[in-house]
Amino acid sequence: MSANFTGNWRMKNSENFEELLKELDVGLLFRKIAVAAAANPSVEIKQDGENFYIKTATTARTTEIRFTVGEEFEEQTVDGRPCKSLARWTGENKMECHQKLLKGEGPKTSWTRELTSDDQLILTMTADDVVCTRLYVRT
Repeated sequence: MSANFTGNWRMKNSENFEELLKELDVGLLFRKIAVAAAANPSVEIKQDGENFYIKTATTARTTEIRFTVGEEFEEQTVDGRPCKSLARWTGENKMECHQKLLKGEGPKTSWTRELTSDDQLILTMTADDVVCTRLYVRT
């Protein structure tokens, strides 16, 4: 059985978020607003086996996704474009999700979520070769 991601999470550290938005061609003004708004996101995760509900709230927007590991679902890229996603386990404590834009062209995007042995959550978001890493702790 895989790890249990259920809980409320607070961000402790973030690296390369603005660089990720630049790679996604987000304009300067929106990028500055997004970086400020995303400085202190709260994340709620509910897991029931392979089924996940993830709610991420910032001062700018709140996103909610529901998915089952191994089944395609629709969500939005970090810059708000609709995509088809597929999450898979890549280890006992780690899942990886590849995103495919529903329309238009853009960088190849994906995310991973991994629970560490000291009960922290590492979220990585990628756009082509740019990687943003965010570290969360349970609250």
